[in-house]
Amino acid sequence: MTQRMDAPAQAVDFNNEDSNTSANPTFESVLGARLSRRGLLRGGVGSVGTALLTGFGVTACGGGDDDGAAASPKLLGFNAVSKSLADVVSIPAGYTASVLFALGDPIAAGVAAYKNDGTDANFEQRAGDHHDGMEWFGLDASGKRSDSATERGLLALNHEATTDEVLSSFFLHANGGTSKLPRPAEEVDKETAVHGIAVIEVAKTAGKWAYAQNSAFNFRLTPHSPIELSGPARGSAQLITKYSPTGIMTRGTLNNCGTGKTPWGTFLTGEENWANYFTRAAADDAARGNDKSVTSLKRYGRAQGAASRHGWETGGTDDKYVRWNNSKTGASTNGSDDYRNEMNGMGYIVEINPYNKSVSAKKRTALGRFAHESAAFGKVVVGQPVSVYMGDDSRGEYIYKFVSTALWTAADANPTDPMAVGDKFLDSGKLYVAKFNADGTGTWVELAMSNTAIAAYATYKFADAADIAINTRLAADAVGATKMDRPEWNAVNPANGEIYFTLTNNSNRSVNPSSSQYLPDAANPRAYTDMKGTTAQTGNPNGHLVRMKEGASVTAFAWDVYLFGAESTADATLVNLSALTADQDFSSPDGLAFSKSSGICWIQTDDGAYTDVSNCMMMAAVPGSVGDGSKKTLSYTKADGSKLDIVTPVGKAATVDTLKRFLVGPKGCEITGLTETPDGKTIFVNIQHPGEATKMADVADATKYQSQWPANAGYGAGKRPRSATIVITKNDGGMIGT
Repeated sequence: MTQRMDAPAQAVDFNNEDSNTSANPTFESVLGARLSRRGLLRGGVGSVGTALLTGFGVTACGGGDDDGAAASPKLLGFNAVSKSLADVVSIPAGYTASVLFALGDPIAAGVAAYKNDGTDANFEQRAGDHHDGMEWFGLDASGKRSDSATERGLLALNHEATTDEVLSSFFLHANGGTSKLPRPAEEVDKETAVHGIAVIEVAKTAGKWAYAQNSAFNFRLTPHSPIELSGPARGSAQLITKYSPTGIMTRGTLNNCGTGKTPWGTFLTGEENWANYFTRAAADDAARGNDKSVTSLKRYGRAQGAASRHGWETGGTDDKYVRWNNSKTGASTNGSDDYRNEMNGMGYIVEINPYNKSVSAKKRTALGRFAHESAAFGKVVVGQPVSVYMGDDSRGEYIYKFVSTALWTAADANPTDPMAVGDKFLDSGKLYVAKFNADGTGTWVELAMSNTAIAAYATYKFADAADIAINTRLAADAVGATKMDRPEWNAVNPANGEIYFTLTNNSNRSVNPSSSQYLPDAANPRAYTDMKGTTAQTGNPNGHLVRMKEGASVTAFAWDVYLFGAESTADATLVNLSALTADQDFSSPDGLAFSKSSGICWIQTDDGAYTDVSNCMMMAAVPGSVGDGSKKTLSYTKADGSKLDIVTPVGKAATVDTLKRFLVGPKGCEITGLTETPDGKTIFVNIQHPGEATKMADVADATKYQSQWPANAGYGAGKRPRSATIVITKNDGGMIGT
């Protein structure tokens, strides 16, 4: 049986932005001996639930795999968890899980426990909302960095957004808040404060994990925190604001989604759907003289007249509210008297030293500006540059790679000043975008002024490297990069260095495309209809994962499709191309991480297409390698009767030993954020926005909440659903997933 743990809707899907209107083309070796347990997981794992844990209402499912002592652990040595629509967290038998850190939990001395009734304040000293990406940073007994520590460490995690309806983040407010403009300042202040990141100390004592409320390590960064701009865009005229007339500083980090962990021990957080937080006046194009900033704003989803997600700009006349109005309101020629350029300070990878909260965070502009998810590093080799892989999470956007100018040395791994090493490797280098060819090969195209396609681009006149860093999407348009089906998280397989990307879904794929849609191609080959009840979902509703293998040169790669998300009963010729069974089917892959301890690939979902059958879930996989499968042909008939055949390389079909469902979350949630201790015996995962389909009008009636997790699991006060981090261990003390 499956172990289950009771775990404590929205109008616009801000995670499914579509701002790419360019005409660009859209498109095993066995794991070997078990990897060293000393390596830190880049993007580990987690879950919530505990077998036979009375206080958490857990039930177990499926017989355990603890009845024999094998010479070496078997990967995926657990019984698959069944799909579930229950308001619980389900995990395999033989595991224990518990809630560790939830929305509103205090992280400073003297801050009261969270009442969870909408009256709480001081969110700058509490857990934020919508827990997302997360990384582990070990601590030794003296409180110093330790890459081998397994029972004490720091969790650095993202607080992406809030559960909202018609402007208001209603679970944060006693009466649900206001749904019209102007917004009260006290509501805006609370909503901004729950965005950003948190760093908290956690420790295992007497076999139980807990976070330390009073730890001196704990801190938050919010949309108001001062952050330095670094790299080629630093000081650019496009970054000048009333707050920073020199263009070298900005305020805050926003809509933080995926994460990364640098080889030198710092935390990376990606700013994703930040554009929706800004408004523009209806006549702003003319106010700007219809200059090239208008082209940039439109490409990043802010046409004139665009309304903001929350209306924060209406909170008052203070600068902290006015900054959310991205219109030209001042008389200056450079923007030093208004916030016409404020949005250009968002959309980067932000580097943070989790061990030292007094050190300024830095936005690494050399890595480009777009809807960032995670940032995954290739294997570092002495004498070689450092590579970072990234995706742009919007329909029809691109996959990127950054290669540093500086070469790696052994001393870089344990520096006295980690942020200085970040300056060395993340401020200077070459940024590339991916082109996928139909034959399973690909090209990394450099985004630089030396590329004539960029220098001569008619749509937008690029001036310099800073312009490319700020307007990366336009540069990628210029070189004809391959439009992908929402590139989200990525992770590097520690066994062979291959790079995996989740492509969550895309409603804009069609064999009969309109002007805003595009044909399927080899790297994004599916365009089909999936029925959810009586609703037809078209395009690529279930998503897929693509993987890449670097070639002999820095610009070459090979690729295939690792897995296609699908219902197990779907058409095997056009949809369920990976032949998934009922224990393996999933939809809308999002979070992604490899365990450096076990080699398991963890896949998490953020789904709306399959939620009539199951809540979101986490899969465990043992992948092979690029080219271990075969080519498949998808044959379509277009509206005019003509044929369209798409040939795509597909990885080896999954088996019961290489893909299983490990966890299913509570109602309305997304499963996201994965990290582990270096020995692989403890994993952490985030449960984001349980109960998100709850209506604002029902905030006073708990019986109408879509979810009551984690309150219904015995965690905390009140019944309003809360995003939370959970921690999971194996009852026999072994490595997770074996």
